[in-house]
Amino acid sequence: MEDTTIKDFESALAELEAIVKDLEHGSLTLERSLQLFERGVELSRYCHAQLDAAERRIEVLTEQGEPGPPPAALAAAAAPQPAAGGKGEDVDDDDAPF
Repeated sequence: MEDTTIKDFESALAELEAIVKDLEHGSLTLERSLQLFERGVELSRYCHAQLDAAERRIEVLTEQGEPGPPPAALAAAAAPQPAAGGKGEDVDDDDAPF
């Protein structure tokens, strides 16, 4: 008898991929194809439930999806840098190719 327990998301996804590959090959009996299809549906539902739960956790961790302020190191890195002239001079856009 096959082990039908689902251990974790990664193993469920790997098993689901193997099932899809077997079904696409087309050399299975009808009964075995139906068994694999049923197992695939079970694994797919499990994976979707795990992804939904992860999404909910992320939303809670980021305060219901509202982005917070970036960490100081990222904010400094994203700040505009002075032009190549070094003194904050405006760059002449007349020579831009667009």
